[in-house]
Amino acid sequence: MTPRERVLAAIRHEEPDRVPIDCGAMRSTGIQAIAYNRLKAHLGVRTGQTRVFDVIQQLAEPEDFYLDRFRIDAINAGRDFSPDNWKDWALPDGSACEIPGYMDFRPDGGDWLAFSTDGELVARMVEGATYFNQACYPLDRDDWADMLDRTAEQLGRVSWAALAEPIYEGGLSDANLQRIAAHVRHLRETSDRAIMIAFGANLFEWASYLRRMDNYLMDLAAEPARAEALLDKLVEIHLAGLDRLLPVLGDNVDLIQLGDDLGMESGPFFSPRVFRTLFKPRYKVIVDHVKKLKPDLTVFLHSCGSIYALLGDLIEVGIEVVNPVQISAKNMTPAGLKREFGSDITFWGGGCDTQHVLPRATPQEVRDHVRRNIDTFAPGGGFVFNQVHNILSEVPPENIVAMYEAAME
Repeated sequence: MTPRERVLAAIRHEEPDRVPIDCGAMRSTGIQAIAYNRLKAHLGVRTGQTRVFDVIQQLAEPEDFYLDRFRIDAINAGRDFSPDNWKDWALPDGSACEIPGYMDFRPDGGDWLAFSTDGELVARMVEGATYFNQACYPLDRDDWADMLDRTAEQLGRVSWAALAEPIYEGGLSDANLQRIAAHVRHLRETSDRAIMIAFGANLFEWASYLRRMDNYLMDLAAEPARAEALLDKLVEIHLAGLDRLLPVLGDNVDLIQLGDDLGMESGPFFSPRVFRTLFKPRYKVIVDHVKKLKPDLTVFLHSCGSIYALLGDLIEVGIEVVNPVQISAKNMTPAGLKREFGSDITFWGGGCDTQHVLPRATPQEVRDHVRRNIDTFAPGGGFVFNQVHNILSEVPPENIVAMYEAAME
């Protein structure tokens, strides 16, 4: 089987020739650049460069040696985008990397500040951290409801848009859409791996980015009509974006990545009733629109935390793949998830706990943990191996190797 065939077979709930493996097909399945540099040193890899395609989380774009050595079966549609537009930067541990050339980072004592192309402060990385925190909340104001008609322009002031990965620098302009179309066509012609494109279509997250999470949670409880008005505006924006993006992709992309972190470690951010009333119908509109435009495109949803209580609803609206499968969160045990939902959705993740096991266990403990999870998730297909969220900077390289060796067995 080719890597693409392997991934698609697993999504069809067929057992492929081996478990498919991912690292970096989207910006929550990757590896932080500090850990990447340490892994390269551990493996004796002295060629190439560490390119940070997601500067907020400081994720490295896996190079060919990584994809080949660890038998990675899926890639990000933004891979190798704008290969000449990079500049040197130093990671928090002092090791070298490259960041997109259009990024505006400025030191502030021991901190780093990130600015939009308009010169607005959008994010800060405090000394000792390895990621940027959002600094601008455009609708964190009393008259925010009066600004709904300008929501689209306010999105660009949020760090996740202002510091977009290279493929979306330029947004969905005609010129950038032409570049995206040419790029995914080139990837399809030159790679046999499954290709995933990020889109997001976040509802709860974008509302929280705009309003600030504490404000928006209070909106949901105290002013649901205004909370819904913002959701409706976001749906309108997302549908317009899909109308622009999907037609240019041709048959060159296999999965579209949506994202909305709906869970805490103890359960969803809100009750299933609130989800079913406010969010579920709007997710269905978005998913149905994707399928109307591209029936063969697989819909992938990233949602952290304990989302057990919402999984049945997500399946009903048409979500086909879920990630990161946070197995340490409440009610998210591999056996329970596989038993209740394994025939209806593909688990892309859950292969190795990144909170407790990957950074702290011994290599042998990592291997044993990975084998147990694969033995649970893999039978009957419906599983793509990935660790739970990104490999963080403190993870020993020996444990990364042990994880992949167990997954490749």
